[in-house]
Amino acid sequence: MTRTDKKVGDLPRSNQGHTPLTAAEGLETAFRLLEGRWKFLILFHLFGGSVLRFSELERAIPGVSQKMLTQQLRQLEADGIVARMVYPEVPPKVEYRLTEWGQSLCPALDALLAWAERKP
Repeated sequence: MTRTDKKVGDLPRSNQGHTPLTAAEGLETAFRLLEGRWKFLILFHLFGGSVLRFSELERAIPGVSQKMLTQQLRQLEADGIVARMVYPEVPPKVEYRLTEWGQSLCPALDALLAWAERKP
């Protein structure tokens, strides 16, 4: 079994001494990590500790191509949001889950969704 989430360091901590510039830069960086047509759908399917195989994610997200799902998962993995588990089997068994840091996105995205729903 190979764990790729070992690359993820300590969880980020909010800097209470942000200036408007550093706060804006920090949020731009966060939004860049999440940009991509399918990333939010992937995240919402994995929230709550779900562990899904590639084919399960593909079935759960209609309209996504294998190539695009692979690219989005690789980006999320490289950014430390998703962990990929490879089991030494034939055919290969690969599972995806959120890292602890990725799971910590859930309350932030819930708050953002609630904010968007209050739009006048």
